[in-house]
Amino acid sequence: MERLDKLVAQARLLTRKEARALIRAGQVTVDGEVCRRPDAHVDPAVQRVTAGGEPVGGKRPVLLMMNKPAGVLTAARDGRETTFQDLLPEKYARLGLSAAGRLDKDAEGLLLLTDDGELVHRIISPRWKTEKLYYAELDRPAGKEDIAAFAGGLDLGDFVALPARLCILPGDGRACTAAVTEGKFHQVKRMFLACGKKVEKLKRLKIGTLELDKTLKSGEIRELSEQERDALYEMTGLL
Repeated sequence: MERLDKLVAQARLLTRKEARALIRAGQVTVDGEVCRRPDAHVDPAVQRVTAGGEPVGGKRPVLLMMNKPAGVLTAARDGRETTFQDLLPEKYARLGLSAAGRLDKDAEGLLLLTDDGELVHRIISPRWKTEKLYYAELDRPAGKEDIAAFAGGLDLGDFVALPARLCILPGDGRACTAAVTEGKFHQVKRMFLACGKKVEKLKRLKIGTLELDKTLKSGEIRELSEQERDALYEMTGLL
């Protein structure tokens, strides 16, 4: 059993105060009857609860896309430096969201934030082979030998990276995309360094089926669409 105000707050991403106001305004029903008592206890597994005409069930996982700026840590809290949590509106910041795959402090781009631990595990685990696509700018032009090295699996000393796809973009050869199925510490940078190149800019463009929204400005977030949610859950075998 759960308190009605808590259930509505979680489902609609409201504060408890906002949920109580919604309930007292007669906008919440339990089994078809208006309930104006925020402290009422309900069982969402067997009772039908609606808020504003929309069904309220068990807690729906939160899935956010952030365009992480360079200079921001992929950490919950630091105390000295800015983290992704510091960029979240209060209604999301209090949910204890985790990032599905870290980005270096100086890297930017797609960050998937969620409270679904199993989804995070399946995205970051090499077993599920979730591909992450990065855009990189190098200090030196890349060549065919680097494409072959990425495809063959690079020995980075403490581990051998799984085969990855390197694509050299049109131009002087310094702009590339790299698709990897792992996400170990500084991995993409280390792979290029093993080929004699230094990464000067790194931006994540995709995580599996999820692509960075080009309309999102640096530091902005939005919730995933239903299509994006379904595609992620289907890709990870959770749908």
